Order: sequence, then C-alpha cells, then structure tokens
Amino acid sequence: MSAGGQHPVRLVLSDIDGTLLLPDHSLGARTQAALAQLREAGIALSLASARPPLAMRKQIAAIGIDVPVAAFNGGTLMAPDGRYIKVSPLARQPAETALALFAQYPVAVWLFADDQWLVLDRTAAYMQKERDVLGYDEVVVPNFEPYLDRVDKIVATSADFDLLIELEKKLLSQIEGQALASRSQDYYLDVTDLAANKGDALASLAEHLGIALEETAAMGDGGNDVAMFLRAGFSVAMGQSSDEVKRHASAVTGSNADEGIADAIVKMILPRGRPHS
Repeated sequence: MSAGGQHPVRLVLSDIDGTLLLPDHSLGARTQAALAQLREAGIALSLASARPPLAMRKQIAAIGIDVPVAAFNGGTLMAPDGRYIKVSPLARQPAETALALFAQYPVAVWLFADDQWLVLDRTAAYMQKERDVLGYDEVVVPNFEPYLDRVDKIVATSADFDLLIELEKKLLSQIEGQALASRSQDYYLDVTDLAANKGDALASLAEHLGIALEETAAMGDGGNDVAMFLRAGFSVAMGQSSDEVKRHASAVTGSNADEGIADAIVKMILPRGRPHS
C-alpha cells in the first residue's frame, strides 16, 4: 500500500542541471545512493532536460538509465542506446520570428541542429560554461539560414537576466500557438516546438512504459519544469527554485548544492509506496 492511500510512484522523471547534479555538474554520493534505492524498489527513473541528446549520454551511462529520456525539453525522446524515438523540430516561421527579435537586443544566439551546437561567434558570455555542460565544442557558422528547416532548439543567452525575462514575454506573444519560449536557466531563453515540453514528455514516457500519470513523480528547478509538475501525480521543486516554480510543485526539497534530490527520493517518493508487482 502506498502512504495514506496515495498512488504509488512507478516512474520518476528528473531534470538534470540544477536538480540531479551538483553545481559543478557532478553526481553527488548521497544522490547516487538514493538512485540505487529507486532501482532496488523497482521504480523507473528517466531524465528530462533542455540539453541536447549528446549531452545527456554521460548521465544515462553513469546512472544506468534503461528507459527512454527526453532531450530539448521533451522535443526529442531518445532510447538509452541513442536511437531517436520521437523528434519535434521547431517550425521555420517561429524560428525566424525568434531570430528577428533576438537580433534587436544584446544577446548571444545559439542554434541546435544536426546534433551540433551552432554559434555565430565564440566570444559571448557563458560559452565555456556551455562547453563544460555539453561536453563538446561549438561549431561557428556564418549564419543560421541553412539550418532553419531542421532546428531542435534556439537559445538566447545573456548576463542580463531581466532582459531575458522581458524577451520571454515579448516572444511568447509573437509565437503563441506556434512554439514555446521558456528559461531553463536564469541566463538561457530556450525556443522549442510546441510539443517540446516536459509535460508532454512525461505523458509520452508514461504511456511508453504503461504507467498512469497518477503514478509518476517529477523533480526540477526551472520554469521549463512546471509543465511536468502539472502532469505528474507528485512533484518536487528544488530549494533554489523561484517562488513561482515552487508554487506549482507538490513539495519543496533542499537545493541541488545540498543534494536535495536525495532527500526528496528517500523522504518523499519512496514512502509513497512501491509499484505493483
């Protein structure tokens, strides 16, 4: 029986950066131990991230993920062996709209397509941080035009966080019903296809595994994680999350610096019960 007659958790979907990993992008010892307890309990673990697929493979291998994962905020569902199960590229019109808006402001713009990280120059802020996160280097191109029919994600990045908040609002009003814009980090503004959201990713993963949404749990820290909070049976926001993100979660744990995910798993998720045999 699950605690208090609640639905047991059979699938946990976790964000990576700011949730699963420590600030230095390593996997903490307490988190590793908690993930082992999930496996022992027979609870499936999957990952959902704004990262491209190539940048998720290290975590997939290190943790031993054996179910599909969601890259590009859910725009790409990928099997553990690297096969793409579902791809939702950004349509050309909203891609052009986003690029035109960003060109009017002092932001660096990146484009992800063809399994590559494409940039117009490599001197912008956060370039080294992105290299460290992705684990591979950028490709400099003269313009993005040749790739606009197969874009996985567009990113605007800036040290002016308030500017990105303003751009998010402006862009959403221009691409409503066509695409999504959300900040996966304070310094990133991601633009993806409508289907590229973690809520739909959770639903697709649960359906793939034959698990009801009521039997899922989601954990994250950013605005792009709210979509899966709204669909999951139980959701946990990290301690460093904004008040707006926390407001949509079932519970709040410690920060990723304190390995709050480990506490959430051990104290909140496992006590909710085990999956049916």
